[in-house]
Amino acid sequence: MNGLSLEFIIHPGETLKEVLESNNMLQEELAERTGFSAKHISEVVNGKKGISPKLAKSLEYVFGIPVSFWINLQGIYDKEVIEFEEKNNISKEEFEIAKKIKPILEYAVKLKIIEKFNNDIESVLLTRSICGVQNLSYMEKILSNQVAYRTAAKQKVDQYTLYVWQRVCELMAMKKEVKNTYQKEKLKANLGNIKKLMFEKNPNDMIIKLKNIFSECGIVFELVKHFSGAPVQGFIEKREDKIILCMTIRQSYADIFWFTLFHEIGHILNGDIEYNKIDYYTENEEKENDADVFAKNYLIKEDEYDNFIKEGDFSEYRIKEFSKMQKIEPFILVGRLQKDKFIKYSELNNLKVRYKWK
Repeated sequence: MNGLSLEFIIHPGETLKEVLESNNMLQEELAERTGFSAKHISEVVNGKKGISPKLAKSLEYVFGIPVSFWINLQGIYDKEVIEFEEKNNISKEEFEIAKKIKPILEYAVKLKIIEKFNNDIESVLLTRSICGVQNLSYMEKILSNQVAYRTAAKQKVDQYTLYVWQRVCELMAMKKEVKNTYQKEKLKANLGNIKKLMFEKNPNDMIIKLKNIFSECGIVFELVKHFSGAPVQGFIEKREDKIILCMTIRQSYADIFWFTLFHEIGHILNGDIEYNKIDYYTENEEKENDADVFAKNYLIKEDEYDNFIKEGDFSEYRIKEFSKMQKIEPFILVGRLQKDKFIKYSELNNLKVRYKWK
């Protein structure tokens, strides 16, 4: 790692040479005592061959040094050689990829999800391990059809950043325990309790309460940092008997947070993740639209929203009044009206809320 030559890795044959010298024994005598040829012993001593388990057992008989010592010595050498070759076989492309995803790795270290790395070489090797690839360039090939995620429109996606971000979400979720296995009916029964939390004044307390509700339903819920190149708002994945649901803090607007949350819940309830790791955002627009419809209609009843639109009164007083009837915060209605282009994005922003996260 510090530019050392392979010659600096000590072959177990050097230790055998020292043992021979301390016992005033020639290689030829060792060959006679072990039954191996003199040529074989010479090649081991000179680092051209390794110490096999059979030779290790013979050395135990000859010198009284346990077979485990020799086998461990050979194992350490083999491991160091592999690591040396690995560290000296990193392409320029891999270093470039590691540079892109470094902020995500630093974030994961801060959260104690992964061990600290000290340089670019360790960064590459750690990312290979995290993502389960022999070369970082392979990540792009395996990302498609892997996960379901909701991306922000018109945002540039970097496949490597997105894949590492996904893996960090998975590693984070695997460290979390849930109170039950995933139960669809329990999630349905808790929709009202989830919706009520939009009235929580402290968003950080709100997240804690959301985690508890989702845990009861067999869902690991996490709020994770947003990174450039991975413009993801929501991410879901089925893993064994639980579901991972991650939300980013890319958007601080409360209406976007709540719409995205119910959008992901819609996918879960619609059974879109019964087949593990699917990417329906690029392959199945119908599922995407169905989740949108679920989020819209659960937050605001469709027929009542249509009647509200027909009235055409978008005054602050009427918005607050209608929101109260729908049991939602006014920012939900304002965000919907802006998205549907009934009011401008510059209008009624005094009713919108921006979350401040820890």
